[in-house]
Amino acid sequence: MKSHEILTLIEEIKLNDDDTYIEISNMVQNGRAELAAERGFIKSVRILQLNIPHSAHVAKYENWVNENFEMPTEAMDHFERWTRTPEAQAEVDIILKENHLS
Repeated sequence: MKSHEILTLIEEIKLNDDDTYIEISNMVQNGRAELAAERGFIKSVRILQLNIPHSAHVAKYENWVNENFEMPTEAMDHFERWTRTPEAQAEVDIILKENHLS
């Protein structure tokens, strides 16, 4: 079953290979990333901005995430980085600009 998440924050995820990336997320997804860090699947996660405005770009990215990915459960055994299409990446870039993070 695909997710039906409302995206409300921006977080930075540091993978075990030291690659760092930004994700548009919510508190539940952030909690899953924290759990992944505790289990050693990633190095760390930190919230960069809470309560981002629900702009047209956030809604578009949110729809893309909900159509293409499922929320991991607490029983997860790995961390999955959501690979973005060029169009989805463009939306994230705009969201970061809207929130003064790029």
